[in-house]
Amino acid sequence: MRRMWPEEFNAVFNGAEEVMLESLAEAGEAPLHRKALRARITMEDYERIWPLAEMRFRLGEGDLAGKAVTLITTNPHYHAWHPKDGGSVESVSDSGRHFKTDYIVVHFLLDDVKETSPA
Repeated sequence: MRRMWPEEFNAVFNGAEEVMLESLAEAGEAPLHRKALRARITMEDYERIWPLAEMRFRLGEGDLAGKAVTLITTNPHYHAWHPKDGGSVESVSDSGRHFKTDYIVVHFLLDDVKETSPA
């Protein structure tokens, strides 16, 4: 099944940085090395994309076209990269009202999509 990432959530990748996830190997296991995207997004955006967690989606446009992403949330193999507090920013609106925006740091596994052609 080829699920495409919903276009309305493309903004979560703005400012995302490509990183390499690396973990120490347990006895008898190979170490983990995976490409990923690290993004600091608002808590509001995180709550909107939460239903998409742990599912693989293809990206269709921009610099990430031809890639697939999977939001890491509760997978025990990637515990070190589960969502973490990203701090908060206090601001003042044009009307003078004070408000705070909470952020969270998330990781998306990043894979190349390989197309196969019918024989």
